[in-house]
Amino acid sequence: MSTVPPPSDALSSPPPGTDDTIPPAPPVTAEPRKPVRDRYFDLLRAIALFRVVLYHLMGWAWLPVVFPSMGVMFALAGNLMARSLKRPAVQVVRSRTRRLLPPLWLLGAVGVTGMVAQGWGPDSEGHPGWWWFHLLYWIVPLSDPPFAEGLPGVHHILGEDWAAELGGPLWYIRAYLWYVLLSPFLLKALKALPWPTILSPVALAAALEFGWLHIPVARIDSAVTDFSTFGACWILGMAHQQGVLRRLPRYAVPSLAPFVAAFGLWYALTHGFEEGHDLDDIPFAQSLWSLATVALLLNISPSWTEWPRRLRRWDRLVTLLNSRAVTIYLWHNLCILVAATVWDDLWSIDTLADHEAWLLESPWPVLALAWALIAVCIVAFGWAEDLAAKRKPRLWPDGSVAARGGTGGRRRQG
Repeated sequence: MSTVPPPSDALSSPPPGTDDTIPPAPPVTAEPRKPVRDRYFDLLRAIALFRVVLYHLMGWAWLPVVFPSMGVMFALAGNLMARSLKRPAVQVVRSRTRRLLPPLWLLGAVGVTGMVAQGWGPDSEGHPGWWWFHLLYWIVPLSDPPFAEGLPGVHHILGEDWAAELGGPLWYIRAYLWYVLLSPFLLKALKALPWPTILSPVALAAALEFGWLHIPVARIDSAVTDFSTFGACWILGMAHQQGVLRRLPRYAVPSLAPFVAAFGLWYALTHGFEEGHDLDDIPFAQSLWSLATVALLLNISPSWTEWPRRLRRWDRLVTLLNSRAVTIYLWHNLCILVAATVWDDLWSIDTLADHEAWLLESPWPVLALAWALIAVCIVAFGWAEDLAAKRKPRLWPDGSVAARGGTGGRRRQG
């Protein structure tokens, strides 16, 4: 006896006693994907910040060789800038500039007020009109913001010439702003002529080093020198985002970069790289070494959307350092000075001076104290970065549930 299959529409008939009208399923709309952070880049930025603080305390000339923090930080920023330039250039430049300036303004409000309170003013430089004009660089740092030199310290708190320590990191803000302003043009040049664009800052560094180009104006010369030193790293970061490095054979960068790095190091060793000097004193060598190191790090670039198992324990610390990178960089020199001043005062305690001199001479407690003060600055001043990014201010943005306000989702950073 054969079995006759039911009509095809019987397969979709509802069971007896149910409504035979089935409402159509609502259309499924895919939510726009939020940008995913590259945790490898976050790790590099965190290491770079820690190395900067360590170097500015210890002064070990070999540290910038082991890890050229400034080149890495500029490369990561260039990568992020190129990704953002998928939007209209004016909008991106305005957004990046807005995120950069409020933390600087907060530093200026504290620092300039302290300098003026100690007697710094229009007559300090002999040109009152220029003094007022130069103060505008604290608002828009197209050139280095001015600061007082030779100011007395604050007893038991700040060492002498503290304003010079406060002003030390400001060159980075000025260089970063210029890179942001130039990025739309650099990106167009990169798309048209990738490798000539990447190598052009190194050629400029060579022209300055060997006297083929001389710039008599100090403010312009410092800006051009910084561009020639780290511009290749910024553009290389943009090139990585644009896929330029992926178009090379996998062996190209690991084969060529060591030779570039070796030449840069050789040039440094034969041109004054010794105790008391570092690569920053030899911009041409710095440009070669940083370019080669950054190229190797970007070539590795595993693109972690999630942490490898062994690194998960560092998630909150790395997230915090990335969330407050500008605050840490701007305030760390002052924190080091305060920590060193407070620690040196312990020599006045006879018991410690007589029996624990080894501890007072050690720089490691100063490093720990400096990071404790940096943590205080994160809480006291870090909110400016949130306001600049149009986010709700947070005291300790380490990615934890409490820092996110209990939303259960990771906040977006830019």
